[in-house]
Amino acid sequence: MSAVVAVIDDLREESDELDSLVGGLDAGAWRGPTPAERWTVAHQIAHLSWTDEVALLAATEPDRFGDEVTKALAAPDTFVDEAADALVAAHAPDALLARWREGRQRLDKVLRDAPAGTRIPWYGPPMGIASMATARLMETWAHGQDIADALGATRTPTARLRHVARIGVRARDYAYAVRGITAPEEEFRVELRTPDGEMIAYGPEDAAQRITGPLLDFCLLVTQRAHRSDLAVTAEGREADQWLGIAQAFAGPPGPGRPPRTESDGHR
Repeated sequence: MSAVVAVIDDLREESDELDSLVGGLDAGAWRGPTPAERWTVAHQIAHLSWTDEVALLAATEPDRFGDEVTKALAAPDTFVDEAADALVAAHAPDALLARWREGRQRLDKVLRDAPAGTRIPWYGPPMGIASMATARLMETWAHGQDIADALGATRTPTARLRHVARIGVRARDYAYAVRGITAPEEEFRVELRTPDGEMIAYGPEDAAQRITGPLLDFCLLVTQRAHRSDLAVTAEGREADQWLGIAQAFAGPPGPGRPPRTESDGHR
């Protein structure tokens, strides 16, 4: 199995797991609030549906996708919320669920059928097929975390978190750039422990700037699903410490992050 197919398979599994969480919810639960300000469970699925659809557009009709980028540049702080609001207003929960299912299945096929070396335009730099699938998996996991928190559900960490961590590490310089900060020139060392005790690492072993902690906590950090003070991720070095305060694995403007649990009634 190729690395590209493997990550597309993981994206499908991540989506299916979230589908099993929301598929049986009643209309009231779909209207329930999540830790993201103003976003209900329906908004979370609407966002995933919309993002899958624009990814499909980028992969199949890049010129039309350029129009979406223009819209985003015109309203960088609101275009994501506006897209989610529009879908929630237009669709009942069962229709929204069906739309998300159809869109992600279509995107799955396009990614699998894309020729080797394909580059897909995006809101940040263009991405290869594996990178696009990784980005979609990261978003699916992160918004799934919002839904799980809203429902009081506990998800078992899987090996798929490696993809989330990897994109978080690779997006280090992007997190600086969107804040108008010059990124450090030197690489950082990132060492993360999986739930079964395995260590995965990125960057040179002798790096002066170091990040260590549980894999799950690092993923919650870079997707801004939990406040740093609630996580067991630690930094060694001033620049590494700064990065932990601004890290983001997603494209777009800096997110507001989440308040500490003591300030948010237990929500991450």
